[in-house]
Amino acid sequence: MPTAERLARCRPVLVPDLPGFGQSDKARAALDVPQIADLLAKWLPRLGYNRAAFLGNSLGCQVIVDFAVRYPECIDRAVLIAPTVDRRHPTMPRQLLRGFRDLWREPWSLWPILASDYWTTGSKRMYQTFRSALRDPVEEKLPHMQCPTLVVRGARDPIVPQRWAQEVAALLPKGRLVILQGAAHAANYAAPEALTRAVCPFLTEPSPRQP
Repeated sequence: MPTAERLARCRPVLVPDLPGFGQSDKARAALDVPQIADLLAKWLPRLGYNRAAFLGNSLGCQVIVDFAVRYPECIDRAVLIAPTVDRRHPTMPRQLLRGFRDLWREPWSLWPILASDYWTTGSKRMYQTFRSALRDPVEEKLPHMQCPTLVVRGARDPIVPQRWAQEVAALLPKGRLVILQGAAHAANYAAPEALTRAVCPFLTEPSPRQP
């Protein structure tokens, strides 16, 4: 929300709860990355939009990539903040260890928000979603993502190492990389001003194609 509020100064902003998270409805089983992307494709026209720019953090980046590859007519451009999952270490223990390291680099005010979100989501759904993210072949999809894409990495992010962020940007046909000094994984919460300064000019560039 800190980033969404600031981005609203330069563009209209819509903030969905992904299915199964926040205050959204929860199916019995967690949805995988393509299933969440499919629901976004249904959600957008119901709000009266044919195309939009999409911004996501962490797992949200994987959803956007899948969405962009399979629904290219619906996406104008994308911002991938701390895109997961580093393909050299796609194991649950390794990613959990990185997540624990990141937690100590985030503002303490984020901790109760995370705790509340995890409690609402439930351990079973979190595990199923985590497993789906690890299995998602994002590196195979990136070369097929044709919209302009800004990759953003916090310089102190242990979950998304510099090497992986550079690889993501290089695999994208129209990708570019921005580094936010001082930020960790949740830059959209902890560094909203710096993130907005990086993102707004990108969002307001002339569109490469008309809706």
